[in-house]
Amino acid sequence: MCRWLAYSGSPVRLDELLYKPANSLVLQSKHSRLGAETTNGDGFGVGWYGNVPTPGVFLSTEPAWNDRNLREIAAQLESGHVFAHIRASTGSAVQKTNCHPFRHGRWLWMHNGLIAGFPAVRRELTLAVDPLVFPEIQGSTDSEILFYLAVTFGLEDDPVAAVARAVGLVEEVGRRHSVVNPIQMTVATTDGETTWAFRYSSEARSRSLFHSVDVSTLRHQYPDNPALHVLSDDARLVVSEPLGDLRGAWREVPESTCIVVHGGREELRPFTPVAPAAAAADSVR
Repeated sequence: MCRWLAYSGSPVRLDELLYKPANSLVLQSKHSRLGAETTNGDGFGVGWYGNVPTPGVFLSTEPAWNDRNLREIAAQLESGHVFAHIRASTGSAVQKTNCHPFRHGRWLWMHNGLIAGFPAVRRELTLAVDPLVFPEIQGSTDSEILFYLAVTFGLEDDPVAAVARAVGLVEEVGRRHSVVNPIQMTVATTDGETTWAFRYSSEARSRSLFHSVDVSTLRHQYPDNPALHVLSDDARLVVSEPLGDLRGAWREVPESTCIVVHGGREELRPFTPVAPAAAAADSVR
């Protein structure tokens, strides 16, 4: 599987997120504590928002721990909205076009998990992508297809509903192909202002996902911890696994939940996929 983090808050240097924490994402690329695999060395990607509408993306097939360019960029680049992902392939090729985060206009997307039985369902799911965005698909992963299904179902207007419909389609198609548990996912997507993250699996045993608690509260608990003074009060992180061991700093996102992060606030909502037939019925009403 994979590991990822989504940061929002005041601008910070990328190395404060990727290298300096005790259980940093770069360290997790070698020694993940909670992942399905210990090593996530099949490439990485970083997405960030700066002074132009479209987010920047840096992708590499090198292991994150071994890429000098990543270290150079992370030591210089600052952003208030960052996505970072380290990849462990579930079968698709190790190539740049398969590295996360994926980008569509202002939107970024990254995924930990898989669409089970993907070779059997790939054609049908791919053909369900809107022809207008189909040419943007560059790689061969199930993660990218899931992204463009969400775009097809209205990600830019209502992310939660769009992801629910995309996952509902994956489950419906998978089960028609005798896949018992069609999807396993923690997904994050953002437009540069709000982050939506989802924890869901068909078997209700999803991969790990956590969010940080209020930074000002942690400063009162740990006044001598210098790392907490780098972050603004509105800083929030959603991560595959905690970046450190401070007691009370992290809360697990519950099973079948969407967390919405905006302006230093987070909201947890139940997440339920919507089957294609139900979505079509709703659109008629």
